[in-house]
Amino acid sequence: MIKISPFFFVQAFCLFIKTKRGMSIDKEAFYEDVYSIVRQIPFGRVCTYGWIARLIGQPQCARRVGKALAEVPPVLQLPCHRVVDSGGRIVPHWPEQRELLKREGVRFKKNGCVDLRNCLWAVSYTHLTLPTTE
Repeated sequence: MIKISPFFFVQAFCLFIKTKRGMSIDKEAFYEDVYSIVRQIPFGRVCTYGWIARLIGQPQCARRVGKALAEVPPVLQLPCHRVVDSGGRIVPHWPEQRELLKREGVRFKKNGCVDLRNCLWAVSYTHLTLPTTE
């Protein structure tokens, strides 16, 4: 007997809903949108995976943003170190991230998390540029 995780059904349902609504689930387009936002995060500021997902119109895809950033080709030279989780935690297996952020003046709290109150990018939708689909 094959056991299927209940999570599989949730993913399949979400995929079905996105397809029915006409939402893009194209991996390349999603990744390019993520990379476009990350390029715009200013020096000394951070953004969260969730905010990036919201900014590209897919608020339920914060983990997918993380996956996109884990697969960034080095040639793009994106400031991925400026992306943290919603609690300000940095990537556990990337010790250089903390140093890169400190060099930019990003403040950390005593618990080791980024001080989001002072360092979160106050993004404005009017100043964002996303790739055009032409």
